[in-house]
Amino acid sequence: MKIKKIIVSLLLVSMATALVGCGKKDDVFTIGVNQFVTHAALDASYQGFVDALNDAGYIDGENIKIDLQNAQADQPTANTIATKLVNDNNDLILAIATPSAQAVANATKDIPILVTAVTDPAGSGLVASNDAPGGNVSGTSDLTPIKNQIELLTKLIPTAKNIAILYCSSESNSKIQAEIAMEAASEYGLTAIEATVSNSNEIQQVVQSLVGKVDAIYAPTDNVIAAGMPTVSLVANDNGIPVICGEKGMVDAGGLATYGIDYYKLGRLTGEQAIKIIKDEADTATMPIEYLPDSEYELTINQEVATKLGIVIPEDLQTK
Repeated sequence: MKIKKIIVSLLLVSMATALVGCGKKDDVFTIGVNQFVTHAALDASYQGFVDALNDAGYIDGENIKIDLQNAQADQPTANTIATKLVNDNNDLILAIATPSAQAVANATKDIPILVTAVTDPAGSGLVASNDAPGGNVSGTSDLTPIKNQIELLTKLIPTAKNIAILYCSSESNSKIQAEIAMEAASEYGLTAIEATVSNSNEIQQVVQSLVGKVDAIYAPTDNVIAAGMPTVSLVANDNGIPVICGEKGMVDAGGLATYGIDYYKLGRLTGEQAIKIIKDEADTATMPIEYLPDSEYELTINQEVATKLGIVIPEDLQTK
């Protein structure tokens, strides 16, 4: 009987140990990613993030695990993804673009969150301030030189008098940029109107409504417009309306030009922040929002579109 008790005790200890072992988390740092939509800028941000981690020795499938989820420009889906990533108990969550960042920030106050491709994290209610976030959210901003982009518009289309600011009204990221653009347009003597869409299905109709009313369109780094640039450019270019864009991917998709940031480099900058969290256990609360330096701004001109629209590029703007 005594031997039986000893055996039972040993079995119980063994089972308890096994249960504890099952409850232990694998020695792999997990990163959940909530990307709002597929388009060139956001894809480049994600790739830059991953490459920065790889260069530091953090490889997906080896010593880290990355779970990439894409909301395809649907806010309810972004919210669902945020809940999933939190329930999966990830060690870190990367949110790419403002709608996804807001979804994740609303889903957890405990898991560290890094955001990227967000114009103004403080203005979007994600952090207490961009210098001192004060919570579980930090990251990088894609604030572009909007005033310089409007100036570029005046140089490429010197006869322009009336312009439209085209963006999605549901993105706080875009509203902030639109306000800056409206003020800049006024400074350069342009009359600007806001042309807004609530979703991608409205893009063609809204751009068509601008024909005969404006001399040019300015489209900031808006996710819905960026993803819908093929439609924007098809209507605008066929009707002789040049589009000055917030970022290079939009120019590649049919816009005329931009002067802006490199989203791949922005993603790498975010990846470097992630490394600090993984390696040094850095605290997002004291990790300022970071920006690419002005020296990283790049001029991009779509010569094919310029030729189609009959626009002659000034010599000082001609890319080598």
